Amino acid sequence: MENSRYGDILNLPRHVSPTRRPMPPLERAAQFSPFAALTGYDAAIAESARATQEKAELGEWELKELDEKLRRLLSAKDHPLITVTYFQPDSRKQGGAYVTVTERLKRIRLPERQLMLTDGTVISLDAISALSGAIFTQGNEDS
Repeated sequence: MENSRYGDILNLPRHVSPTRRPMPPLERAAQFSPFAALTGYDAAIAESARATQEKAELGEWELKELDEKLRRLLSAKDHPLITVTYFQPDSRKQGGAYVTVTERLKRIRLPERQLMLTDGTVISLDAISALSGAIFTQGNEDS
């Protein structure tokens, strides 16, 4: 080995700097970790794969029935428990999702066209696709 090109330095002790501390093994390993050239790519793929629904247009009969139920809610004296199904647009892409919530009605704001629930949920009247609850069956048993 003495005759090889590096024979004179092979058996020398490893150099340790007197002024710099040795690099911790975790930092040293981080130098050799794989490079993420496509940062955010996985998130973009997951976002594009996330399914959304298109808002269904209600028919004339469904709109009339919904209008009658909203009128009944306007005349309600207490805070009836209702179930509202409404379309919530997606903030990131075209479409959205239908959400169903059961809560007590707080009030209806006609100028803003909003339905407010006691839990703080505010729903646009134009987004509502279905309303149900005991208030809609009360008084209809006689007919």
